[in-house]
Amino acid sequence: MLLALDVGNLNVSVGLFDQGGQLKFLASLDTDKVKTADQIAIDLMNLFQLYQCDLGDVNGSIFCSVVPPMDFGIEKALTRLFGKPPIQLGPGIKTGLNIRTSIHTQLGADLVAGAVAAINKFEPPIIMIVMGTATAFCYITEKKRFEGGLLFPGVTVSMEALSRRTAQLPDVSFVKPVSLIGKTTEDCMQSGIVYGTAGMVDGIIDRIRALTEKDVSLVATGPNAPVIVHYCNNEIVYDKNLVMEGLYQIYRKNAVS
Repeated sequence: MLLALDVGNLNVSVGLFDQGGQLKFLASLDTDKVKTADQIAIDLMNLFQLYQCDLGDVNGSIFCSVVPPMDFGIEKALTRLFGKPPIQLGPGIKTGLNIRTSIHTQLGADLVAGAVAAINKFEPPIIMIVMGTATAFCYITEKKRFEGGLLFPGVTVSMEALSRRTAQLPDVSFVKPVSLIGKTTEDCMQSGIVYGTAGMVDGIIDRIRALTEKDVSLVATGPNAPVIVHYCNNEIVYDKNLVMEGLYQIYRKNAVS
């Protein structure tokens, strides 16, 4: 079996794949930059116990990260648990993705993994939208080339900025709005962030279509995607496991038998 980790700014997604490439479990841990390798290993051991899986069945691991301070601890923990170092998605790793950005190393590893899975699941050209701490739009051409994209503040970042930079606006949770036009301050903020983000997503999609003059496949992933996609006018497929599946495919391209 294969253990895959996606280390994000807020959470670490942990997925265990069986020999057939099916997810046995997908779990989430808090991102904590000060955790030691031993603490990370204990967290992973607890997940295996929670989901009633055996660490001894794992014969490989891979991770992608956008939090460099955690990379050493993650690598050390995985090496300690499984007896060999993991594959870290980065320069020198075979992905099969033709990246056309100016500086390849600036492209988030999670976006690379998501794009690898997207080109194997959807008909290109593709607009892939990753909604996490940031909201990222990625454009993949009909020739399966990663051309580039756009970056925006994520939903949670926007909501936190709104409440922290104003004297009278409260902290609110990210939930489906009661209605388009809110009746309370909290309702107005929730409606604004959800409908505003959905409108932004639709607007960017329409602009990319107009620029490229191509019909595109639309796919979204990330923790904020399910709510936002529901309010978009465009038909966007939500794929919860896109990044994990990309990590699995990349591992298979690089694993030494």
